[in-house]
Amino acid sequence: MKILVTGGSGFIGKHLVARLARTDHTVRCLVRSPERGARLTGFGVELALGDVTQPETLTEALRGMDCVIHLANVYTMWTPKPEEMWKVNVEGTRNLMDAAAQAGVSKVVYVSTVAVYGQPKEKPFHEDSTPGPKFFSTYARTKAEGDRIAWEYYHQRGLPLTVLYPGIVLGAGDDKASGEYIMDVIRRRVPSTIYHHSYATYVYVGDVVEAVLRAAETPASVGRKYLIGKTILNGKDYAAMIGAAADVRLPLIPFPDFVVTAAAYLQTWAAAVTHQPPHWGLSIDAAKTLKNGFAFDGSRAERELGLRYTPIRQALAEAVTWYRERWAAGK
Repeated sequence: MKILVTGGSGFIGKHLVARLARTDHTVRCLVRSPERGARLTGFGVELALGDVTQPETLTEALRGMDCVIHLANVYTMWTPKPEEMWKVNVEGTRNLMDAAAQAGVSKVVYVSTVAVYGQPKEKPFHEDSTPGPKFFSTYARTKAEGDRIAWEYYHQRGLPLTVLYPGIVLGAGDDKASGEYIMDVIRRRVPSTIYHHSYATYVYVGDVVEAVLRAAETPASVGRKYLIGKTILNGKDYAAMIGAAADVRLPLIPFPDFVVTAAAYLQTWAAAVTHQPPHWGLSIDAAKTLKNGFAFDGSRAERELGLRYTPIRQALAEAVTWYRERWAAGK
């Protein structure tokens, strides 16, 4: 297949491009600038300058493509410019789905997020669970709207769509929220652990990549949703697992939930004044997301895509090694 990848220079994207380079597929990556494209040198992929927020650039990028893998998004639990998140996660998704429909591609694989499910009644929930009435972050709200738009194109325009919803993705190369926490543990900058009784589902980045590839290659995946993840951990066990991987002793007593919530509100207010991110990434959105959690059943991908999940300890070991190398290099 000839595959167009958006978001190829991001955390999951770089792992995906590396994996695709080991297949017989022809890969083209949509990049916003030559500088971002430089991150993908060595993989033997074609680069197309363009942006999902600039629909006029997408027609040429899609020319001759059989499949689109859509990863491009703005992921953060705090931003001074939430309108940028809406522009990329919502309007960018609309632009790409529209261009893909017009191009007549045979498959679109959209990588969304488990956050679009909000707080379903079932625990653990599954792909067909009714999303909860609340979304706990601007990121979740924008991704939920992008998800709605993508499925609208499937139902109304016949777009051959498959959507993946990963849990918390772990592995080497993550410099966002999950990665920042691991780095803080390594540097012994975590004063206490939080939300010991909140559960979430974790997944190795390599498993997400494999799920994307299998979804792209499986005709029967059209019209299907796949939650991606298997290991369910509470906050206490997750912190302990990171500490063990990093050989760092963590505080045994967690901050009470009300203290964490108060700190999140205070830090979000301070961030709005200073335009600097909250310490430890603890914004209101982050606190609400962590406290709510999202424990789900990701076994459909095992049954229908033949996915085999990697132990999370391996993902954390790879992540810790990568962060230690960055720290040693002064990054």
